[in-house]
Order: sequence, then C-alpha cells, then structure tokens
Amino acid sequence: MFIHLYLKNQKISLKKLFLLAILPLFFNYSEGAAETPEISTILYGASYYHEYMPYERLEKDIQLMKKAGINFVRLGESTWSSWEPSEGEFKFAWMERILDHLNQNGIKVILGTPTYSIPPWLYRKHPEILVTRLGGEKSFYGPRQNMDITHPTYLFYAERIIRKIIYHFRDHPAIIGYQIDNETSSYGTAGRNVYFGFVDYLKKKFKSTAALNKIWGFTYWGQLLNDWDELPPRDGILNPGYKLEWERYQQKIVTDFLAWQASIVNEYKRPGQFITHNFVGGVRTNIDEFEIAKHLDITSVNPYHPVQDELDGERIALSGDLCRSLKQNNYLVTETNAQTIGWDSKNQFPPYDGQLRLNVYSHLSSGANLVAYWHWHSLHYGQETYWKGVLSHDLEPNRVYQEVSRIAHELKQVGPQLVNLKKNNKVAILYSVDSYQGIQFMPFHDNVDYMTILHQFYKTLYRLNVGVDFVFPQSSSFSNYDIIVVPPLYIASDALLEKLVDFVKEGGHLLLSFKSGFCNEYSTVRWTKMPASLREACGFYYQEFSNLKKELPLRGDPYKVEEENRVSVWAELLIPENATPLAFYEHPFFVKYPALTRNKYGKGTVTYQGTVLSDKLQEKVMSEILDLAGLTGPDQKLTPPVRVKHGVNNAGKNIHYYLNYSGQTQTFTYTYANGTDLLTDNPVKKSQAVTLNAWDLVIIEEE
Repeated sequence: MFIHLYLKNQKISLKKLFLLAILPLFFNYSEGAAETPEISTILYGASYYHEYMPYERLEKDIQLMKKAGINFVRLGESTWSSWEPSEGEFKFAWMERILDHLNQNGIKVILGTPTYSIPPWLYRKHPEILVTRLGGEKSFYGPRQNMDITHPTYLFYAERIIRKIIYHFRDHPAIIGYQIDNETSSYGTAGRNVYFGFVDYLKKKFKSTAALNKIWGFTYWGQLLNDWDELPPRDGILNPGYKLEWERYQQKIVTDFLAWQASIVNEYKRPGQFITHNFVGGVRTNIDEFEIAKHLDITSVNPYHPVQDELDGERIALSGDLCRSLKQNNYLVTETNAQTIGWDSKNQFPPYDGQLRLNVYSHLSSGANLVAYWHWHSLHYGQETYWKGVLSHDLEPNRVYQEVSRIAHELKQVGPQLVNLKKNNKVAILYSVDSYQGIQFMPFHDNVDYMTILHQFYKTLYRLNVGVDFVFPQSSSFSNYDIIVVPPLYIASDALLEKLVDFVKEGGHLLLSFKSGFCNEYSTVRWTKMPASLREACGFYYQEFSNLKKELPLRGDPYKVEEENRVSVWAELLIPENATPLAFYEHPFFVKYPALTRNKYGKGTVTYQGTVLSDKLQEKVMSEILDLAGLTGPDQKLTPPVRVKHGVNNAGKNIHYYLNYSGQTQTFTYTYANGTDLLTDNPVKKSQAVTLNAWDLVIIEEE
C-alpha cells in the first residue's frame, strides 16, 4: 500500500507505481461498508472554506455558526493545492486548527477527499492526465473535473493525497464521515488508455469477437471482427450496441473510481464514521448511481432548485426520492440553495421570506437526515462569485442568516423526532439509464425522449400527493409496491421483463409506456411481435408504429379533459387480444387502433400507453390506476399548492408534513389521527381545519 511506501521513504520505480495505482480499478470491491451510520438528530449547516476568506476570521465564523445553532460543516474537498502546495510537501496545520475550533464548539464535520480539482504543479508536471474526449479534443487547465480518472499517473497522486489526509485526521473527534471526491462523472474521457480499458472490459463480458459480432450485428456493413485489436475506436461509431456498451463502460469507470476511493478510506475510518458521495441533484444519466451506492454507507445529493414564485418543491422531492431509493434508506443533502445561485449574475433570485425554512423541511420530509448549504460565505473571486452562501459578500449576518438561525434552533428542539424518517411508499418508478441511452441513439422526437416521460410521470404523482420511490433494473424485487410506473423501457433483458410480468401476476398494477420491451439488453430489436414477452400480460400485440406530425384528440374526450384531450409524437398500432381499449384516436386511419389499453392478468392489471399524453390526460390515467390499487384518499383532494408527505419516526409514530408552496394563506382539513404540530406544540384534531401561512408548514406527529 502506498502509505507504507511513503511513510518509510522507500524507493520504487515509476513503472511499478503506475501499475500499483491503476490495478485497483480492475479489482472487485466489496459492496458498501458494514453498517448504516447512527445519526441521532438532524444535522444542519454548510460547506465552509476558511482558506477562501479574504482575511482571518475563523473565530468569528465559528461564533456566528454557534450563535445560529449550526451543528455541521463540510470541509476540505475543494483545495488539493492547500493540502499539497508543491509535490510531496503536505500541510495539515491549517485544517487541524479549523477542526479543533469546530470540535470545541460542538460542530460536526464531513471531511472530503480533494481529488476533483488538480493542483497547478501536477498539471505542469503531467499535462497528459487531462481528459482527451471523443474526436481527440484535449481539456485545458482552469476548469475543475478536467482529468482522466483512469490515468495511472493521476491515480498515483490521488491515492497519495487521500492516504495522507485520512491517515493524519483519522482520530479527530469532530469528523463523523468522509466524502469521496465530488459530483463525479467520467468527464467524457476517451483517450487511448480508456480505449484499451474498454477492450479489456469487452473481452471479460463477451469472451470472444465471434460472440460480439453476433450480438452487435457486425455482419451489417461488413464490419466483422477477427481479433480484438481490430475493434474500431468509439469516434464515428453508429452501431447502437457498441454505443450502449461504451456508455456502460463510462459509468463503470466512475463506479470503479469511487469504489477505489472508498476502499482506501475504509482502511482508516473509525467505527461509527461513514463514507458518502455527493451526487448531482435530479436524475443523472452519465453515472450508475445504484451501483455506486453499493460502496457507500450513506448516499448524498446536491439538489438546487427554483425559488421565489417558481418554488413548488418538486425538484427537491425528485432528488430526495431518487437518493433515498438508492439504498432504501435515509440520505444527506450536502449542498443546496442558500441565497442566489449561478455562474454569472443573470439569474440572481434570492428566496422569499420563509422559503429557506420551507425548503429544509421539504428535504426532511423526503427522508434527509442532513441539510447543508453551499456554502457558508459568498466568494469574492472565481467562477462561483455569484453562487452566494449564507453570508453575503460583506460576511456579516443578514436576512438569510436570521432565517437559518430560526431553523437551526427549531431543529435543536424537534430534530430527534424528525431524524431517520422511514417512508412506506406503495408506488415506484422504474428508472432505466440504459433505456435513456438507447433512445438517445435512436430518438423518436426532437423534444420528447425518455426523460420527458419519466419527469411527466413523476410530476403527475407529485401533484397528486402520492409518495414515490424509484426502483432499478438491478432491484432484487418489486414486491413491496402496489404500482410500478415504467417510462419507455426500450432496453431490457428477458429477466427484467419477466420480473415485471411476475409483479402483475402477483397482484401489482403496472403502467407501461410505448417502446417498452422493444430491444434486449444489447440494444438489439427482439425478433417477435411486440411488446415481446410482455404481450400476454398486456393483452395485445403490434407490428407497426407511426410518428405523429401533429397532435390528435381522443375520440369522444373519454377522460373529460376538454382542451387537453390530445396525444402526440408517437402511436403504436395496438391490436387487442384480451386487453380492453380505454381510448381511441380521433383520426380517419388511426381510429381503429386504441391509444390506451388495460388488461387483467393474474391478480393484477397492465395499463399501456401507446402514445404521449397531455399532462391532464396523464393525471386522469394515473388517478384511475391509483383507484384500482386502492391508493386514493384525502391527500388527493388537497388544494394544489399544499403538498403532504408521510413517514414514521424513530419512536414509531406517524409523521405528516403539510407544506404550502405558495405566497397565499391556505386552509385544509386534517384527516389523520389526533396529534401535535411539532413546530408549535399545538394539538391538532382529526377533521380540524388547519391554516397555513404563505410559504409555511405544519408537522403533525400522531398521538
């Protein structure tokens, strides 16, 4: 291990160092660490970079944090050149001082590995470690995340700095966990070493070029391979199977890199400390978050979202639901909006009064155990000058600081009752990054794609006040859910399709989109009537499909949505066998084909959408399926700006969050068992009318 080499000053050849550095990427790392971290109250704070400050103010900052009630900061992930200002010269005293002062004031820390932005001396000595992208484009020094995370030279220096930092601070009492890297992706790396790594990956997966020729159809255009050395580079490739596997390899690069970092940190971390990684918010298609999460103790996410009049909580909920679903457990919000955000000053929209507080509880209602802002203070230089922190550029307490203080002091009282919220959602969305990629290679529309449908499904469920989990093709079972909602499952193995069929057989309700089951896991079209092995469960088949040049109404407005009685983009010409048509197109040719069908199969049902629905139509269809599953209730009758989320706390009591995403007062009828509003300590009775002020909430704990 490198730590022994450097602590003992042993000499070793550069070639051997390179080999030692890159070998871990080809190992199979254990999936995750031993246990879920114990968090006894909500953690609340910000990222803190004392090293960015224009003058010495550590004592003042920490006293401001303590006065506000902040109990957490994130440190260290952004400044490799502060840790190692020149090659082999390591400095820790600056961070020791920060950690000691934080610890003395009861503030806990996540310490980051600083590997996502390389120091100038490393670039000067080894410019070859910068990313080479498809087409041969070479990255420049200046941006962060510009390095090839597979390059052995980069890995050597990265491992050295990780080991030095974690070894040095492993016993510091302030540190509760470690963040490995930061919002990692492959950054599009595609140099020669990546190509050779891809070839090795294909060898292991497909065993022979003969198998690859058959699976990818290389007979077409006379591209049969006789030897692995003949594999053409990714540049210029049109074959969908090749492109899909390349994207999978790009994702694997990231998984392997983060697994490698986790394995190093695991050698040093104390019992009770955790390893996390902070995913970018939203639904990301360039990494495999599900596989990465196997190597983490707890997942983290950095959700940024609109505020002011556009704040509706949807993007907060989407990021949280996905992050929670990765390990089916609580998660951390390691970055989110404090004041304004943006890499320039074109979109500077500070939150209205009360919105910061509403946002914090929105995160907690999805299962977050930590909420932290990026960042404590606003920067006076650099690209993120206008990505403002809790403190503005004057570094003095302000309106946002006062609201943060209010939140922190509330959480000091109610945090133990809100931490570790457990969700019991009965609806899940099946997310397939492969299907997104496959459709990107063979798009059906310029403005509508896989993500369009996924977001429409999520938005519909969110606005219907239905709690949502995400499931994945790798998920072991879907049996915990009553409804599975499936965006276009263009890429799917036979096993995945069989799992969906079994879900329906056993009583589940499935909402399937067009194009589902069309291709196997290699992006090869199945040679059978569609929707392939879903046919019996769906109760129809089709052999033709058509793009739609313009929107079409449904005959007779079957869902009574008036001006939104329209479908668009795509139409599969469904021929029912056992399925019941739910709606037909109003069109002289397409009228004979149903746009929507439902089939009873086993103990469950399959509802199929052969086209793209308007938002209102989608809501009606979704409501119908919720009724079938017995999941409709008073939550669906709430006034639209009021959202409700549920869970069970550590004491086993039901918790109900009612959140008002509007600037007007809202009144609703509380329909659950008698309880107490945790934020005011006021009793709330079943059937009582409850009034929410603008951008306000109640959190009711049942008796």
